Amino acid sequence: SELTSLTNGDVHLGVGAHVRCHGKGRKDRATPLTRQTVRVLRAWQAEQHGEPADPLFATRTGRPLSRDAVEKLVGKYAAIAATSCDTIAAKNVSPHTLRHSAAMALLHAGVDTSVIALWMGHEDPGSTQAYLHADMTIKEQALARVRPRGTRPGRYRAPDSLIAFLDKL
Repeated sequence: SELTSLTNGDVHLGVGAHVRCHGKGRKDRATPLTRQTVRVLRAWQAEQHGEPADPLFATRTGRPLSRDAVEKLVGKYAAIAATSCDTIAAKNVSPHTLRHSAAMALLHAGVDTSVIALWMGHEDPGSTQAYLHADMTIKEQALARVRPRGTRPGRYRAPDSLIAFLDKL
């Protein structure tokens, strides 16, 4: 819903490029933009010729896109991407999936969860902890830092007999 409520005036493309997001409870936050995103948004705004109060992403009639419309667009382009990327084909891609993926990319880059919470607009940093709990790679990296000398980290591999038994269930 933050995306659908953005206006052209919420986007600042100069030095310190960012978008002003309006979150739950009328809480605003600034989200920085990458150079590539700035280029795309500049081209988009030049093409749209919108006023600052106009929706950043509008329908043909100039109204803000609905959440359903955004969901359909994400699904449409995920299906197109799936034709050249097998891993996407097996996933149900939604706007929330993209949001979660962005948070996980920040987490994998070593960004502190309190910073990710600010970025994502989580009022409670505990909401961001769920990303940590779900990520096995981060747990393995933490374990690797404290493992006894001379041992190697690894994942449990069930014996073939156990796998065969489970397959029969």
